[in-house]
Amino acid sequence: MNHLLDSTTSPLSVWLADADLPKYREGQVWQWLFENRAATFEEMTNLPRGLRERLAAEFQLWTTGIIRHDQAEDGTEKLLLELSDGGRIECVLLRDGIRRTICISSQIGCAMGCVFCASGLDGVERNLTTGEIVEQMLLLQQLLPAEERLSHIVVMGMGEPLANVDRLLPALELAASADGLGISARRITISTVGLPAAMDRLTTECARYHLAVSLHAPNDELRDQLVPVNHNIGLDKILTAADRYFEESGRRLTFEYVLLAGINDQLQHGRQLAAKLQGRCALVNLIPYNPVAGLPYKTPAAVDVRRFREQLEAVGLTVKVRLRKGSKIDAACGQLRRSTPQVIALTAKSSQRPGSG
Repeated sequence: MNHLLDSTTSPLSVWLADADLPKYREGQVWQWLFENRAATFEEMTNLPRGLRERLAAEFQLWTTGIIRHDQAEDGTEKLLLELSDGGRIECVLLRDGIRRTICISSQIGCAMGCVFCASGLDGVERNLTTGEIVEQMLLLQQLLPAEERLSHIVVMGMGEPLANVDRLLPALELAASADGLGISARRITISTVGLPAAMDRLTTECARYHLAVSLHAPNDELRDQLVPVNHNIGLDKILTAADRYFEESGRRLTFEYVLLAGINDQLQHGRQLAAKLQGRCALVNLIPYNPVAGLPYKTPAAVDVRRFREQLEAVGLTVKVRLRKGSKIDAACGQLRRSTPQVIALTAKSSQRPGSG
């Protein structure tokens, strides 16, 4: 069966045309999925029953199952999903005031090898399809009450988004479309460890979204240790590619920096990073490390975070310290997948919840 949400395979519009059915039916289906949050074709009651039956016979709505759903006191909710081939991914809903932000994955695992990250501990299995990316959005949207809607998307979950551009961009196009989730492109952020060729492709083809570059070190010597893919790239090439994206998009860059106690959070590191980024129209997002079981890295002391921030602000950079959300539910990407036994999938698949099994 075709995956309805995967526009890169057999689009609904093509099927409708081949079946000599009116084009407006496509808009009705999307409205049911993205606005009315339908979980089955049967719920799409303004479609003729015969058409609903034909759609159900031809298309899959859901290819992923929710095998674990955790909630934190701060409103954060995290889903562990199992895909049709048994692969597992994670996605998160974050509540902050009136904002309803989702963090989605782009790959099963990750090949970038960041030494402190749970997502890449087992390497990468494969890229997600466009449909699997969109399903995360819809499943997270279903966690909201009817009067609330998603406001922001960050592609900062498992995987390196720019290693899966061909499948990611159609998913984001649907998220930003008036026929989809209707989320403004300026409220969608793509995070990357820094792949200059892919960044340049984004600059040329689709400079609509915010770009967040994960640095984690102020110099190549330290970054080579923390982010092994840096060996073949280097910070200067990454920053130059980021500058090109800014020039084309006009959107302020974000630089992500995970603070690891005693490793990259000292005054000299702050001064070096300040010198590297000074003069750029950028936001520096400092992220105190969220510990991962089995890894030796620790959260920095509050005083070290404050001093690091002051080094950056002294040269005119805008800095935010990301508040830790969902730490009690393993909300850092990759943690829940590693902490959940395989046997859970066998019991949870019988659930009748939309999207399960």
